Amino acid sequence: MSETGDEQGPRKTTGFAADAKFALHLMRQNPLVIAGLVISVASIVIALLAGFIVNPNAWQHTDLGLRLCWNNPITNWGIQNVYNCGGPVYPLGTDSYGRDVLQMIILAIPLDLQIALEVVAFSVLVGVALGGIAAYGGGIIDEVILRATDIFLAVPAIILAIVLLVILGRSFAILTIAVAITWWPTYVRLVRSQVLGEKEKPYVESLRAMGAGRTRILFRHIVPNSIYPVLVEATLDIGNVILTVSALTFIGFAPNPAIPELGNLANDGIKYIFTAPWLITFSGLTILIISLGFNLLGDGIRDVFDPRLRR
Repeated sequence: MSETGDEQGPRKTTGFAADAKFALHLMRQNPLVIAGLVISVASIVIALLAGFIVNPNAWQHTDLGLRLCWNNPITNWGIQNVYNCGGPVYPLGTDSYGRDVLQMIILAIPLDLQIALEVVAFSVLVGVALGGIAAYGGGIIDEVILRATDIFLAVPAIILAIVLLVILGRSFAILTIAVAITWWPTYVRLVRSQVLGEKEKPYVESLRAMGAGRTRILFRHIVPNSIYPVLVEATLDIGNVILTVSALTFIGFAPNPAIPELGNLANDGIKYIFTAPWLITFSGLTILIISLGFNLLGDGIRDVFDPRLRR
């Protein structure tokens, strides 16, 4: 009877289902993580649909004649010389080229996210490869890779990016490469530290005894078991890369002053901060909100995957 009762009674959830359930519980417990998830997903959706929401060539229409006008009756900036352009309401006003600021922000989001994702993806790939090889190989290989990362870490990332942009020229391809070159050393250090701890575990010895090759053990078994901190760092870095790219374009390293990119829009707005404050206000808020969203999401992923930080 007791055995039948045990079989018919409720069973405790184990394995992946239990981990997934607990992860959802952790996320529901933290409203900031939910906010970060909503912001991040919304940013990605806007980036994917930007070409359908707004004419992709709208940024090239710079002769509209509605320069620096604000006709949204909801907000009064209290500036006497704000020009009311009449006609249809521009929710966020127009810029110095006469373009709708809201449309420019929508077109800027996919560009910034694309650069951020490319930089982070490159950094993760290089970091996993070099960090894993350094930790698992040890010896002279480890020393050479560590000294190379030390050289890059010794130079401030944004300064090195500026030098590369000055030498190689101003384009978004060069901008992406310049930032990516400065971003990978952190991942090398992170992956190396994770692999050093993972390679001493008993299952690695068992794989060696079974005759598994070093490359197979490293990239098929050790790296997947060490990847969670890398995913957390990658999520956090999406927002950080957007901040860095926006900073570079804000100080004048955009290939074209009319291209809709968040830092570039803010650069245009700083020139008219006292006559058209909406330019820098809304572009700056967009940078802040997207970066904050990915940082909050990264914190949530850290809490979910790191048992030491689970609340």
